[in-house]
Amino acid sequence: MKIAVAKEQDPAEPRVAATPDTVKKLKALGAEVAVEPGAGVKSGLPDSDFTAAGATVAADALKDADVVLKVKRPEAPELAGYKRGALVLAIMDPYGNEAALKSMADAGITAFAMELMPRITRAQVMDVLSSQANLAGYRAVIDGAEQFGRVFPMMMTAAGTVPAAKVFIMGVGVAGLQAIATARRLGAIVTATDVRPATKEQVESLGAKFLAVEDEEFKNAQTAGGYAKEMSKEYQAKQAALTAEHIKKQDIVITTALIPGRPAPRLVTAEMVKSMKPGSVLVDLAVERGGNVEGAQPGQVVEIGGVKIVGYTNVAGRVAASASALYARNLLSFFETMVNKEKALAVNWDDELVKATALTRDGAVVHPNFQPKSA
Repeated sequence: MKIAVAKEQDPAEPRVAATPDTVKKLKALGAEVAVEPGAGVKSGLPDSDFTAAGATVAADALKDADVVLKVKRPEAPELAGYKRGALVLAIMDPYGNEAALKSMADAGITAFAMELMPRITRAQVMDVLSSQANLAGYRAVIDGAEQFGRVFPMMMTAAGTVPAAKVFIMGVGVAGLQAIATARRLGAIVTATDVRPATKEQVESLGAKFLAVEDEEFKNAQTAGGYAKEMSKEYQAKQAALTAEHIKKQDIVITTALIPGRPAPRLVTAEMVKSMKPGSVLVDLAVERGGNVEGAQPGQVVEIGGVKIVGYTNVAGRVAASASALYARNLLSFFETMVNKEKALAVNWDDELVKATALTRDGAVVHPNFQPKSA
């Protein structure tokens, strides 16, 4: 079997879907590995590193490949170079992108969306959302610190005392927890909020203070899969009032709230931004889905009344070497389930991981959540 590692066509995507370490493991599974030239350069991985690991670096790497490993889904121009029936593993961003799914189906590829991996024990090592969100949470704090005109830790000097920065994390998923841990390591006073009651203990275990309206609705605000439920308008109003008062006193606010397949919930209004002290910073990790912060602009740092709003996109990609290393291991772990003892490609279509992630197969969109709507 031939595996191709594609070079990302999006110039803003620095990550790569394999590393020399995962190439060695893919070869141990019996695969021939070909890498497109320059695929890993933006992640600090020159072509020579891949050849040293046993891969072939070739411009026609995708030709006749049985499996293609990517970061982002292939678009129509790329698909022309893919073999019909090829398995493609990538972050597919399927929600609201019906035309792109149809293009992949028409090209005859079998597309797997890594971000749809179920959050079960055996799939933890394949969970790209967690691996990438973890790094995004770290980088969000670093980006906030970069824009903030003061230091994070309290410093007692002969010239006087510098107070510790106050950091508020909104949304305590994987990204939020890492943001809390990173801000605490840097010496900030950290508070955090989330609508899921289970997160209170996690927040406090990291040395931060939890902030929420803890009523009955709050106690039942989590799905069986561990995701946040959308809250009632009444709860949102109570939480917004509590949050608005708290935000006024904060130096840095980091928002991480995303609900799969939906626009990002608005957590910080223009009035809240206006209430913050000049020099304060907001970092919006949900800007690609519409943003949690009113006024956030994708890919930009905007300033409103002396308050900076950081709206960088692909934040995990801002630490590309680390992000690629973790993502490549996620892909490898999933691909290993598709290889049998004879070292041949053998997808088990009854496997719950395959069922959850397969988007297209045999010229059709097969995932039940993304079936074309009938006229």
